[in-house]
Amino acid sequence: MPKMEEVKRVVEIPEKVEVNVYKDENRVEVKGEKGELSRSFPHPKVVIEKKGNIIEISCKKPRRRDLAMVGTCAAHIRNMIKGVTRGFEYRMKIVYSHFPIKAEVKGNQFLIHNFLGERVPRVAKILDGVEIEIKGNDVFVRGIDKEKVGQTVANIELATRIKNRDVRVFQDGIYRVSRGD
Repeated sequence: MPKMEEVKRVVEIPEKVEVNVYKDENRVEVKGEKGELSRSFPHPKVVIEKKGNIIEISCKKPRRRDLAMVGTCAAHIRNMIKGVTRGFEYRMKIVYSHFPIKAEVKGNQFLIHNFLGERVPRVAKILDGVEIEIKGNDVFVRGIDKEKVGQTVANIELATRIKNRDVRVFQDGIYRVSRGD
């Protein structure tokens, strides 16, 4: 494979979104109608620049990892723009066949009561900037930061993981049904 001199990725900025790029820190701030996000990209060879209504991510003489990092930075910036304009929503379903599960939100904790008949509720952490809405057996997890929303969904799924039982029989839990990208 011939050696590339430079690789570039371009991310377009929509009209109602304001983006600031701080080159000295390799940090990007994105502001939109739903809120604002900031993220640092501390890779030494990757250069992020704002040129008009586009963001250019480039790297001179990239190796394989540098090439991957350029694509990763572009994807993160696209997700930040998408988050401040539309937001992210995951839908989860409460499933039980043995004991009725009751879920509630208390502060930054998601409590799962009566899971498999347990007396002590199971607890999942809700990350900052994520809101949870419970409607019957549906749980909606919303936010502007894709990573925090996804991690909160993973925390809830992990809290209802079943150990020391046959998972083919005990299929109770709270599972992700759809991911609203």
